Amino acid sequence: MADTRFPHLFAPLRIGPVVARNRIVSSGHDTVMAVDGKVTDQLVAYQAARARGGVGLIVVQVAGVHPSARYTSHVLMADDDSCIPGLTRLAETVHEHGALVFQQLFHDGRELMESEDGTLPVALAPSAVPNERFHVMPRAMPVALVREMVTCYGASADRLRKAGFDGVEVVASHGYLPAQFLNPRTNLRTDEYGGDLDGRLRFLREVLTAVRKGIGSDLAVGLRISVGEESAEGLTRDEVLDALGRLDTDGSLDYVSVVAGTSATLSGSDHIVPPMTRPVGYTAPLAARAKAVVSVPVMVAGRINQPQDAELILARGDADATVMTRALICDPEMPVKADAGRLDEIRACIGCNQACIGHFHAGYPISCILHPETGRELTYGIRATATSAKDVVVVGGGPGGLKAAAVAAERGHRVTLFEAGRRLGGQVLLAQEVPGRAEFGGAVTNLQGEAERAGVKVVLGTEVDAALINELAPDVVVVATGARPRVPDLELLDDPVVLTAWEVLRGAEPPRGRVVVADWRSDWIGLGVATLLAQRGHRVTLGVTGYHAGQSLQQYVRDDMLAEVSRLGIQVLPLVRLYGADQDTVYFQDVLTGEPVVVDDVASLVLAQGHTSVDDLLRSLELPDTIEVRGVGDCLAPRTVEEAVLDGLRVATAL
Repeated sequence: MADTRFPHLFAPLRIGPVVARNRIVSSGHDTVMAVDGKVTDQLVAYQAARARGGVGLIVVQVAGVHPSARYTSHVLMADDDSCIPGLTRLAETVHEHGALVFQQLFHDGRELMESEDGTLPVALAPSAVPNERFHVMPRAMPVALVREMVTCYGASADRLRKAGFDGVEVVASHGYLPAQFLNPRTNLRTDEYGGDLDGRLRFLREVLTAVRKGIGSDLAVGLRISVGEESAEGLTRDEVLDALGRLDTDGSLDYVSVVAGTSATLSGSDHIVPPMTRPVGYTAPLAARAKAVVSVPVMVAGRINQPQDAELILARGDADATVMTRALICDPEMPVKADAGRLDEIRACIGCNQACIGHFHAGYPISCILHPETGRELTYGIRATATSAKDVVVVGGGPGGLKAAAVAAERGHRVTLFEAGRRLGGQVLLAQEVPGRAEFGGAVTNLQGEAERAGVKVVLGTEVDAALINELAPDVVVVATGARPRVPDLELLDDPVVLTAWEVLRGAEPPRGRVVVADWRSDWIGLGVATLLAQRGHRVTLGVTGYHAGQSLQQYVRDDMLAEVSRLGIQVLPLVRLYGADQDTVYFQDVLTGEPVVVDDVASLVLAQGHTSVDDLLRSLELPDTIEVRGVGDCLAPRTVEEAVLDGLRVATAL
């Protein structure tokens, strides 16, 4: 029975000639699952999981319309007929589960991230205006090539019609080629494709006409566009709204999908996949402005991670459909759970960006730190019942232990989880104390909920040793005892005040005066602790071993944290390793030259020097051969939540 709390979210939506069963959308997002530009079994399985989970509309990731649109080495392509068989299989699979499927048609223009062989191809654009983020200087397109590109959009649309898709979405968002034509600061042309707004809009109008001709009257045509590129040289909101009004008058669109930002700059690109520091649904007012100038349905994307938030946006009339892509990466079954009123079972996205867009930027198939089954559907998509139930003891209630316990119990094993502390969560309990990262605590809520629903017995406040294990005599022991702060061997004189990052996050207050944070990993811990101390009123110097603070973080997360560092006036010293300290001085060494780097007038030193495995139990267990012992997470080697949860999944699946 449908949950009556979501009357708008689960109402059908007509999009031109087709109808979606609800108003939850998975937008186009690169999965890094295409190979040689073609659909793969992995991509089909990934989208099938979302369709089976109840989403109304799946918009498949960008497909290049022309050979020059290969902006990454793993982009999907629709520039020749060889794409049709794979796309057909994808469309048929999505349809089997009742969802609509659209395809994004795409050209990046000057937004060129990489190439197939490491050499720089010629990037194309309306004019030779450089890209700031990727440092690309494009070639201005001759008129003949502009017209050829329009034809390619139409031909690609025809291939999608033949493949059985329900619609086509032209990507004019985030500063890509159509937006470059529209923008008077990137389109300096004086021919028919430049000049005033009608001239700059000509390319997009011709593309939409060609696409409509290519798909016929039975498929929907949509436009994804940034209502404000949030960048100094980007399209303004008023410019985009003016263009949308004219396109609406043309009658060429069946819907508009609203986003913000641009790929062309660091600050603008942070809106492509906004991190947890951005407010929930912060782009909804932009969609409302678009609705005021168009007569077709408007979709909106931007940190809409829970059905309750989506319902509010729809009820206010800000949009007609909500794009919930990361929510569906984290929990493909979110729609069916929400529709059935099983809200407590929804695994909520925390906006960490680590395994979704973070994997994409690193060139790996996307996943989710809380749901590593995502992207691995062919391996872990079906939770097989164990052939025989075993007694399983899990030691440690952090993310790795919780995942191992939950999956093992779901498979039919009898699982008891022991946690030495009074609360479950491990290092997540510290991560949520970092400014702007409170939402990270949702990782514990999600994983603890999975374990409880699976029937895991949880015992808190209990230290486990080999004697207790021998007394319990389980069939399997999963050790997930985590890590502790690493305190390196330093030259310390005159008893300086030295704290660990963990102590600061737990509330320890350094003496007044300058605090030096020594960051070995260049991740969120050093940045976060430096920010926290600066917000408390301390003067802070952050020394990092990397080229810059936050080097190991996903770009959009790092950018927001670095912006706050700049606002707070935190001094950053790159490329330094910690050597020692005395009562009022911290000594670093330049990692490249070996020269000393000295910071004077220091009141305290805070160590963010990574972690050391707590592996005593794992190493010391002397158990009968009949007891199987497995380690997961940081007790094997200190890493991140992502690896711990994946370890837990792998170990429990193999039991």
